[in-house]
Amino acid sequence: MATDANGNQIFGRYNVGVHNVGSYQVSGIPWLSGSVLLDLEEQKLEFPMVTKSITIIASGTFGTGHMIVSFVPTGSAASPVPNAHRYMTMNSSEDAYTFNVKAKEIYVSATGNASGIGYECVAELTNIPTASMYTHTGSGISDSA
Repeated sequence: MATDANGNQIFGRYNVGVHNVGSYQVSGIPWLSGSVLLDLEEQKLEFPMVTKSITIIASGTFGTGHMIVSFVPTGSAASPVPNAHRYMTMNSSEDAYTFNVKAKEIYVSATGNASGIGYECVAELTNIPTASMYTHTGSGISDSA
């Protein structure tokens, strides 16, 4: 237990934050977005608060293209790095994936001669400011193996 200069006990202040369990136990604040991607285009979705979960739903015409969802920029490469486990690939309309993660941003891009790939994003937000969130890096996020 911490004490002040006079020896009085100071109780910890309960606050929202990235490591605060209560911040994730309550229902999330809804956040919706969506757009259409051109071939080799990458869009960054920035959330106003740290997320509790993120759902991406693909729509539109894929042709021979793919939609890539990642937590770091991919550069919208026409041919993503082989064996790079840094992204999720969506191959057809109505594909959907839910990430139960804390994040302040996510990237959506189109590759492989994509023509009019659309997406919708539904996120649950916490009350945690994005300034409190660290940048995602490391194995499976920004490393290529």
